Amino acid sequence: MSTASLWGGESHPPCLFTALLKTVAGQPDAIAVADGEDDVSYAGLLRWARGIALLLDEQGVAPGDPVAVTGERSAAIVAAMLGVTLLGAVYVPLDPEYPASRLQYMLQDSGAKVLLHHGTAPALDSAATPLAIPALNTMAYSEDELAAREPVTCDADTAFYSIYTSGSTGWPKGVAIPHSCLDNMVQWQAAHSPRPDLRTAQFAPLNFDVFFQEVLGTLRGGGTVVIVPERLRRDPVGLLDWLAEQRIERLFLPFVALQMLATVVEATPDLGGVRLVEVNTAGEQLVATEQIRAMFRRLPNARLVNHYGQSESAMVSSYVLAEDPGTWPALPPIGVPLPGCELLVDPEDEDTPTVGELLVAGLPVSLGYTRRPELTAERFVTVEPTPRGHTRVFRTGDLVSLRDGVVQFLSRIDDDVKIRGYRVNLTEVDVHLLSQPGVKAAACVAVETSTGTRNLRAAVAAAPDGPPPDGPAVLERLRQILPEASVPLSLSILPDLPRTPSGKTDRDAVAELIAADIRNRQEGMGSAWTRSPRP
Repeated sequence: MSTASLWGGESHPPCLFTALLKTVAGQPDAIAVADGEDDVSYAGLLRWARGIALLLDEQGVAPGDPVAVTGERSAAIVAAMLGVTLLGAVYVPLDPEYPASRLQYMLQDSGAKVLLHHGTAPALDSAATPLAIPALNTMAYSEDELAAREPVTCDADTAFYSIYTSGSTGWPKGVAIPHSCLDNMVQWQAAHSPRPDLRTAQFAPLNFDVFFQEVLGTLRGGGTVVIVPERLRRDPVGLLDWLAEQRIERLFLPFVALQMLATVVEATPDLGGVRLVEVNTAGEQLVATEQIRAMFRRLPNARLVNHYGQSESAMVSSYVLAEDPGTWPALPPIGVPLPGCELLVDPEDEDTPTVGELLVAGLPVSLGYTRRPELTAERFVTVEPTPRGHTRVFRTGDLVSLRDGVVQFLSRIDDDVKIRGYRVNLTEVDVHLLSQPGVKAAACVAVETSTGTRNLRAAVAAAPDGPPPDGPAVLERLRQILPEASVPLSLSILPDLPRTPSGKTDRDAVAELIAADIRNRQEGMGSAWTRSPRP
């Protein structure tokens, strides 16, 4: 068992609803959620959630029952989430942007008895009863009935939500997150930010675990959740204007979206209306590009925080970057564990005990995979007591190093690629591509050939308001920096790089675009720049 470990300290968080009721009592008229159509106060949000809980009571929903919720991100979705969990049921978010077949599978696999929807009912074949989320001003309950619907007593080991993540079978798997995990995360978020009551943009999709951090971390601290319009999630120019107009103070973005925003900031002369004091990034390796450094030089009151976690262990660690962007490492660490979290390193080699797979123990660890006992037993393992006495850990599949009390992400253990016998870290190639002139986004992928060998290909998206990247020059510069095995065979220049619904770079989709670009080039129509490998 691992000898290298870090402990985040003791944590005894109160139940989210206990804290929320205190916030409502202290500031009932403060705005809790704004979505462009409605500004809902804290008192109004609690009233709305209680009405939804009563509606579910009438449908026979009991504590522990899964309830699916779908619809465009809005105040109604936030109220539905609180209404489901207020009665002790399990909230199962279904992102309407997902393909219908995937939503169908998730709904059936979850065993949901009811499907709450905001807007048009989705055309899904299921035993779940579809119910429209009632508007706040149309609920058919008296004030006495609403006031009497108190939250169920919290149980630390009771599931709060079940979120679906990608699975090796080709279909997603549900992960059950208990109160102990969620309550700890939201308490930490409220205490860790510069102020607990920050005005926060809600950017993440429903099926991304950062959604809960954005929404519940803000409500726990008495701030305002402001829903980002869907059209702006992939429009960094419009998003920057919106951040200023809405006086947003805290923002959560995956690295790719942050890089896009930083590229727009670079071309924007006046940032006087931007009030950001904290930008949090998570979901993939943060790369401190020159555009991101320049953005924070122009926003001296804002700090950048790198977060780390998985669907299976939610929020695990964080790292606050120094005030001077010039001192930032190219690949910032994932930091130190949250209170109540123990991090351990299972070494690859006994001679390097601080390098190995990261294991998570303590409050962030989820209950496991819904109805997947074999997979749960494989990833959530029983171990001899750790230095903090834990006997259950989650194997993250991430290779890390532990140095000077800080964890550095190295790569995915199962995603490291071998090229002609050499281990190649795709993120390392991404970092150097992003440092090239005219590049705003980059992704390197490993492609299998018809002979069964594997080679590297890369794609970049050009920065706006400037000349496109010089493909041959970029590849030549990479040859000056990287080992031969790490230099892509070709570079495709694309209008943009595809992203997953959670905002991460979609490497599978990038590989498909590269393949199409290479075919076009071979037919005399493409734009891929190639190199000849050295003998």
